[in-house]
Amino acid sequence: MSKVLITGFNGCIGAATVDYLLAQGVEEVIGLSRSGASGRLSAVATEGIQIVQGDIADAGALGAVIREHAPSQIVHLAGLQTPDCQAQPFHGLDINLIGTVNVFKAAAALGDRLRRFVFASSSAVYGPRSLYPGATVLPSEPYLPPNLYGYWKTAGEGIAQAFHLETGVPTVSLRLSTTYGPGRDLGYTSAPTTALKAIALGIDYAIPYDGRETYHFVNDVGAGFGEAAMAAFDGYGVFNLRGTTVHTHEFVQATRAVCDALGKSCTVRIREAPDPYPFACDLDDTGALAAFPLMPLTSLSSGIRESLLRFDDMVRAGTLIAEDVPEQA
Repeated sequence: MSKVLITGFNGCIGAATVDYLLAQGVEEVIGLSRSGASGRLSAVATEGIQIVQGDIADAGALGAVIREHAPSQIVHLAGLQTPDCQAQPFHGLDINLIGTVNVFKAAAALGDRLRRFVFASSSAVYGPRSLYPGATVLPSEPYLPPNLYGYWKTAGEGIAQAFHLETGVPTVSLRLSTTYGPGRDLGYTSAPTTALKAIALGIDYAIPYDGRETYHFVNDVGAGFGEAAMAAFDGYGVFNLRGTTVHTHEFVQATRAVCDALGKSCTVRIREAPDPYPFACDLDDTGALAAFPLMPLTSLSSGIRESLLRFDDMVRAGTLIAEDVPEQA
């Protein structure tokens, strides 16, 4: 029997991972969060998941929860995102580093009852794209994190490797860049999703940065973590999640093309004098596909179209309103 525990289950990626696992017939999914709220879960997922209240920063309480539920797989998604890590550095330390240590230590106490651990890492472990001369950025490239979030994720990968060496539990660190689509509303790289929400609402919106960016449709991200948790795998591995790299203006162009096909007005542009995109792109995903061949890759146009249609439904239902698109200077 498979029993998967997910930290941060009620965030964007967590909700998509829950949906995927339940659709694949996983017998039991346990969601751990500090609030105990269902967050972004769908109605079907809310009925299919067991929600447990717990704080990864509280080592004692976390250990008790994990001992009680004894999962066969753990997917660790909980974390504080950029730019919050810079604004609240010690809080970021508590959640992204100390909290991660707590989860791994509690998992180690399960012994051979635990069959897999999956850690959500990030392209923020890399430096600027210009520092990597190859056609793609491989998982073996040097760590050169540009901010605190990247340092916490770098440390998390080290903790993951130490965990595997200590326990022998097959362990995966999965790096991703810009997740977009329904449910994405936090973090610096939520801007492309905010742009799609603005279109559904008929609001002008300017993406605040510019550059080449690797995009992952949210459903693919959920499937990616689900496959990393459930597919056959042994040892320790670091992988870039499958994605599509394009320039910001190409994302805008693809969005305009989808809007034209749907008969919608496109109200999105790139801000004048935009910030440079700070993370590496062209993430090489050949290793991920070789290890987990069922990881999907949705085309950019299909992901944009599905997102716009979902946001249109939310506008009609009153669950997406103008206040969900932040005001811009």
